[in-house]
Amino acid sequence: QVQLVESGGGSVQAGGSLRLSCAAFGYTYSLHCMAWFRQAPGKEREGVATLDSDAFTRYTDSVKGRFTISQDKAKNTLYLQMNSLKPEDTAMYYCAADYGSGGYCPIAPHEYNYWGQGTQVTVSS
Repeated sequence: QVQLVESGGGSVQAGGSLRLSCAAFGYTYSLHCMAWFRQAPGKEREGVATLDSDAFTRYTDSVKGRFTISQDKAKNTLYLQMNSLKPEDTAMYYCAADYGSGGYCPIAPHEYNYWGQGTQVTVSS
């Protein structure tokens, strides 16, 4: 079992930055895929970025060049550095993890078995 706890959300003005953190607890050694998702009111949950155990990253087009996913394995913590934030980035952000089967990590929510409780990000214009 894996437990994920996000932190770092908040309210910022457009153009600002935030760094989200996701601390992982439990049997984290064999996790292959880590990811950030977000869900805005009335919208489906969407993938933002993924990071696999080989440090390969993927981003959804709308955040490329602005967001960076990274991990501190010694601290069992996943990060999402968000720069140049836009009002359309406003959403609840979720950390997710899965042991996966190797290879690329999908950016689809149904592929992940472990989820955090979410942290709210609000960007004002």
